[in-house]
Amino acid sequence: MNKQQIISNTVAFVKDTLKNAEGGHDWFHILRVWNNAKLIAKNENVDEFIVELGALLHDIADSKFYNGDETIGPKMARTFLENENVDNAIIAHVENIISNISYKGGNFEQKFNSPELEVVQDADRLDAIGAVGIARCFNYGGFKNRLLYNPEIAPKLNQTKEEYKNSEAPTINHFYEKLLLLKDKMNTKTGKKIAENRHVYMETFLQQFYNEWEGKL
Repeated sequence: MNKQQIISNTVAFVKDTLKNAEGGHDWFHILRVWNNAKLIAKNENVDEFIVELGALLHDIADSKFYNGDETIGPKMARTFLENENVDNAIIAHVENIISNISYKGGNFEQKFNSPELEVVQDADRLDAIGAVGIARCFNYGGFKNRLLYNPEIAPKLNQTKEEYKNSEAPTINHFYEKLLLLKDKMNTKTGKKIAENRHVYMETFLQQFYNEWEGKL
């Protein structure tokens, strides 16, 4: 099994599959998560091949773009990896990473865990916060035609998985329902360190946003 060739083939597969994807969940999102994952993995006792495959394939078919169907992504990953003659144990591990990486409102029971999942999950969550996270948040809000902000619609914390998936709340609410909560949900030491800085950046942005919204200097 030529691992480097498989990684190269995976990159080509993901690029092609996501060539028309929404801007916050496109190849460049995958690339950033892949780079984050490799950075974090350097300080963790993990199988880096599984980490790279998990990072590259984690959003191959994000359920929010497939009517909430969470089975398509793992199936697509399995089919691709089987065609690459990857060992079944590795394929199963990657499937589990894809099935368990998502935030889903933060109130669901994660049915699988591994050091590799923790690395990929941190890498993905880092791309949801900080400057890029803010850009992605508003890009997706525009994609869904959501309001920027409405002071009369309060954020809803402790949502169920279904409430989170079906929410149509203003984009600013998403900061309180997910983004500002991610810092304390990081798994790895490296992930936690990076998240601290990005969290502060989001808090600063929100204060500036409210000042401008309210006409303050």
